[in-house]
Amino acid sequence: MHIEPGVVTGAKILLSYATATTAGLYTLKTAFTAMRRQGIGSLVLRSAVATAAVFTFFHILPHYPVGVSEVHLILGSTLFLMLGAAPAAIGLALGLLIQGVFVAQFDLPQYGMNVTTLLVPLFGLRYLAQRLIAPGTAYVDLKYTQALGLSTAYQGGIVGWVAFWAIYGQGFAEIGQVMTFGAAYMAVILLEPLIDLAVLGAAKRLHARKGSSWVTPRLFA
Repeated sequence: MHIEPGVVTGAKILLSYATATTAGLYTLKTAFTAMRRQGIGSLVLRSAVATAAVFTFFHILPHYPVGVSEVHLILGSTLFLMLGAAPAAIGLALGLLIQGVFVAQFDLPQYGMNVTTLLVPLFGLRYLAQRLIAPGTAYVDLKYTQALGLSTAYQGGIVGWVAFWAIYGQGFAEIGQVMTFGAAYMAVILLEPLIDLAVLGAAKRLHARKGSSWVTPRLFA
């Protein structure tokens, strides 16, 4: 989902600073909520795990340029279900920043766009989960249809933001490239729910981790 350099340029890029700041402030709000529930130690621990995972997803797992962006296996819904919204958001933001600073400096001017593209769908996913998953249902007990709904919402949000940035920056001249990117992301949408269920299935066997600082409380309860 990395927006390619040159897609949004000049004064138009200022909008990405505003959207990224808004997403960052909402991340802080969710972080304070998580800290009150499990303490700062758990938040830092889960955020560190998420950051390491995100850097691995972006830099080590296969990723391919398609159209106006790149196709990555981001596993945003997996991070959300295992670690919670705040650690997942912090991990996505920091993992993307570390990659930009140490590996792909040419991506730094697009950081505001890229972090917006990752975080806003994550918070939409959080909102959807509150309505799609019945209260009292542990995440380890999710069905495939629920995991598919969450993953589709997250990945669809990413495609939507990529389309917005491309059209905002270049007009409808890039619509063909956007459609190519969206079609390529269908493979991710189909694969991620299976990964979610596999990870949740493995977590279900680890009831000793119930109440652990390493995972979100909702994972088991």
